[in-house]
Amino acid sequence: MNFMKTIVAAGLVAASTSAYAGDITGAGSTFIYPVLSKWADAYKKETGSGVNFQAIGSGAGIKQIQAKTVTFGATDMPLTVDQLGKDGFAQWPMIMGAIVPVVNVEGVKAGEMALDGETLANIYLGKITKWDDPAIKKLNPKLKLPSAAIAVVHRADGSGTTFNFSDYLSKVSADWKSKVGSGTTVEWPVGVGAKGNEGVSGNVGQTNNAIGYVEYAYAKQNKLTYTAMVNKAGKTVEPTTEAFQAAASNADWAHAPGYYLILTDQPGDKSWPIVASTFILMHKEPADKAASAEAIKFFKFSFAKGNKMAEELDYIPMPDSVVKLIEKTWSADIKS
Repeated sequence: MNFMKTIVAAGLVAASTSAYAGDITGAGSTFIYPVLSKWADAYKKETGSGVNFQAIGSGAGIKQIQAKTVTFGATDMPLTVDQLGKDGFAQWPMIMGAIVPVVNVEGVKAGEMALDGETLANIYLGKITKWDDPAIKKLNPKLKLPSAAIAVVHRADGSGTTFNFSDYLSKVSADWKSKVGSGTTVEWPVGVGAKGNEGVSGNVGQTNNAIGYVEYAYAKQNKLTYTAMVNKAGKTVEPTTEAFQAAASNADWAHAPGYYLILTDQPGDKSWPIVASTFILMHKEPADKAASAEAIKFFKFSFAKGNKMAEELDYIPMPDSVVKLIEKTWSADIKS
């Protein structure tokens, strides 16, 4: 769990200290935090400029950039063209990754349990309450499942991870769509809340018979037991780079106004069903043009030299063709 402790500590430092002169300030998504911290370390070594990022969740990050207390916001819920216009924001996708269900069930190893969307929705609706429920047993005939109550864990904070997770459940379950819906926060029918991907990771890891949902890097780094999923094509897939890329390949960024795209429940035999992007938000007319220009340098560096770092954490880098579109967006929209 050392990785989780590092994230928590770094988040606290970022949140409680003022930025040094020349540092870039940002706030928001915990989804992007593992890779953003790697990029920031590499950028600091190369340029001497630091990135002071508060991993406080997408909802809080949007509020910070709206209040102009940071240079950039990071959100896993893209803003619509109307919202961008209202706040005077430029928006672009920075990285793609995946959300995975994670469980803590004795005797069950990573990838051994399979869930489909409807079953996952029914667990979070409180309709399926025990691990040996017929619906779970049907999907996992070879697993020995306990007759134990499922401890449901969800995000407590405003979260783009929740937005993408609940968007997926809305697509695969009419019951979920009508009763709960999607958003950065929802009225959870059951379960306990935890703050951030790291909070959910910790809660699931410490609670017997728990289930939660986290960004894949957190599951991998904290050695959590992720599940396989039955995708839109009816195929059972494990969370792998190939499965994430298969879903991401459907993204038509060039024809998405304001880069507004949601990548859940994509078609394809190999597609992982819950792929998401983190989007960067910056003011088109920044109050501090020098800080804005430095932030763009950092993002340019991350696109140019950060792909290997991203892939090591099983994120999906943006294709070169999309990076070229984004660089045109910077030139056209951000006055720094």
